[in-house]
Amino acid sequence: MSTIEFNEMLVSNAEFLKPFAITLTKDNEQAKDLFQETLYRAIANQDKYHVGTNIKAWLYTIMRNIFINNYRRKAKQQTIFDSTPNDFLLNIKQAAVSNDAIAKLNMKEVQAAIHELPEIFRNPFMLYYDGFKYHEIADILQEPLGTIKSRIHFARKILKEQITRY
Repeated sequence: MSTIEFNEMLVSNAEFLKPFAITLTKDNEQAKDLFQETLYRAIANQDKYHVGTNIKAWLYTIMRNIFINNYRRKAKQQTIFDSTPNDFLLNIKQAAVSNDAIAKLNMKEVQAAIHELPEIFRNPFMLYYDGFKYHEIADILQEPLGTIKSRIHFARKILKEQITRY
């Protein structure tokens, strides 16, 4: 197909894209941008169009993909920047001091909660906590793999309910 034939087919079918662009963006200006970007991509990728393919569906697919990619890009960029001056932080030479006492109290509470678990959950959980893989725990305890996974899951669930601060 020649470039002139492709461009004529594109122009004759382009008007159907405008309502779709408005439906996607809900904004006239963004819809115009999306429409232009779609036509640009269609022209740039003319070699990927196969004669006989439904041109409307091809253009709709291009527009939908552009919209989805732009949406994802904007979602990643939703970062809040604090533009207030932070000059007072520039020359601080103090190091952060960690409070080991609080960490030790928290670990004692976690260990106490683990030891309160029923033995059927505690044993697989402790092996998992020590770094064993599920299949290794199943071999050690001579239980099916699914049973081990569910017991560890329920142990986590019980611990989560007991230790509400975390």
